[in-house]
Amino acid sequence: MAERIPAFADLYPCLRGLPPELSAELYALKSVRLPEGHSVFERGSPCGAFPLLLAGEIRVSCVATHGRALLLYSVLPGESCVITQGCLLGQRNYNARGVVHAEVELLPLPLGLFERLLSAHAPFRRYVFGIFAERFVDLMALVDEVAFKRLDQRLARLLVEQGPALHTTHQRLADDLGSVREIVTRLLRQFAAEGLVELARESIVVRDPLRLAAMAAADPV
Repeated sequence: MAERIPAFADLYPCLRGLPPELSAELYALKSVRLPEGHSVFERGSPCGAFPLLLAGEIRVSCVATHGRALLLYSVLPGESCVITQGCLLGQRNYNARGVVHAEVELLPLPLGLFERLLSAHAPFRRYVFGIFAERFVDLMALVDEVAFKRLDQRLARLLVEQGPALHTTHQRLADDLGSVREIVTRLLRQFAAEGLVELARESIVVRDPLRLAAMAAADPV
């Protein structure tokens, strides 16, 4: 782990200047690599560690009992999972699912070390509760989006944000939007007929981002 200390400190500057005993314990941990598609945690599973992401991407979704999922947020290197934080602090099982979207390397902080860092190191404590504040704002925006925007508007916004060329499937887009593939496919075909996008196998090219952006921003009727 020693050869990764500079990069690790750049990703998580809140862990600089640790007391020697905590620093030694942290850098004695071994990182873990997980492949794309691997389940990091599932709804109802126990939460025993705080993952620090060094590479890759984890997508966190809320999963209904009938199987449909709604993407809540992505975790990238240097970030943390607020649901994991909440489960550790509240000593609760997970109420969401985390899946590797791009191969990850992460450093799992055991619960005991996580608690000692919170107690003894103010920069880490500020980081953890700062993430709570940021994610809360993001999740409130998501609630507004889901509750008050039509699916075609949400799809238009997603295409603008991820375009101009998306290498994805209709099912993945449906998962991101908390919808079903058939409805997303129908909307994409409608967009294609209007010249907004061009569809190919596992790819979508945005042809008219300005019109899509206007559609996404329009007041719902």
